Amino acid sequence: MRFMYIVTSPQPPGPPTPALMEAMGRLAEREIKAGRMIDTGGLLPVAMGAQVRITDGKLNVVDGPFVETKEMIGGYAIFELRNKEEAVAAAVEFMQLHKEHMPGWEGTCEVRPFATPGADGGCQIDVSACA
Repeated sequence: MRFMYIVTSPQPPGPPTPALMEAMGRLAEREIKAGRMIDTGGLLPVAMGAQVRITDGKLNVVDGPFVETKEMIGGYAIFELRNKEEAVAAAVEFMQLHKEHMPGWEGTCEVRPFATPGADGGCQIDVSACA
């Protein structure tokens, strides 16, 4: 079962500390070697991005930064894991690194299972992720 971790923070964006980068690098290396981590990455500030919106039936492109942004998505990771419990345990380990190496930082690691294509070509929720 694939899971995406989405890391958000209400704090102004800032770079991770060197100690956190080193600890996350060791964790990522271990998880990649074990075949659990498929991809990971940090995201640049919203000022460098854009949003493509549909509002009142009109398509618009808005360059960043975005006034409505209350939380910043700082990064993501994609894992192949057995179930939700394993995914949550791995997210706890990841967030513990932030607690240890960036005192005072606040944020969230959202754990979301991927939808899987069904036999009819539509997306189905993989309920085994919740087992």
